[in-house]
Amino acid sequence: MKPTKRPEDKIIIALDVPKKEIALNLIEKLKYVRTFKIGLELFISEGPSLLKKIHKMGKKIFLDLKLHDIPNTVAGAIRSGLQHRVSMMTLHASGGLDMMRRASDEANQFSIKTGIQKPLLLAVTVLTSFKQDELKQIGVKGKTNDQVLNLAGLAKQAGMDGLVCSPKETTLIKKEMGKDFLVVNPGIRPLWASKDDQKRITTPSQAIQNGADFLVMGRPVTQAPDPEEAFFKICQELDRA
Repeated sequence: MKPTKRPEDKIIIALDVPKKEIALNLIEKLKYVRTFKIGLELFISEGPSLLKKIHKMGKKIFLDLKLHDIPNTVAGAIRSGLQHRVSMMTLHASGGLDMMRRASDEANQFSIKTGIQKPLLLAVTVLTSFKQDELKQIGVKGKTNDQVLNLAGLAKQAGMDGLVCSPKETTLIKKEMGKDFLVVNPGIRPLWASKDDQKRITTPSQAIQNGADFLVMGRPVTQAPDPEEAFFKICQELDRA
């Protein structure tokens, strides 16, 4: 799964809903969306059976569980993700070099043994809901950008395919880590959408111009009166960008 020039391929729709019926209904409505993100709420509610249903519908799955545990446990979780043929998975970069490296090795080895395509492994740096003073509360004394770059360096060294980070850090990441190191931006909000609980955000066109490879959007599309129309509207914005 690599970035393309088609705007619809760059958009990942977050199914931040509590039940599979709502999720499947949204997938049916959004027939032109290729990739859907499954986060903690929906996965804990419905489990792996939902992944199988979405896969059978011909959609790609971004399993966003932000894994953070001892290396052996995370490696096992990566192996399970491959068995369900997910296309993308997230790990917390703050889990450390050994944890990420073990996850990368497990994904590569399991893919070679089974012939199942390896998912993109994405390291999460600093959550987009965090502000500078909140980082200080958890013991991070440096600036946000310094923390992001530190974790990005570890992620690249460990063999991660890229990062999930704020749109505000994309240009810096691409400059320091190279253009081939993928960047996935959450916290994307069109000008016509509510900011909700995201504090470090930008618009879809700005994110792409800054170098983002994929954009994650949820409520601006899924809670729109007409989700498909909202999706097309964002595609048009990206096309112009």
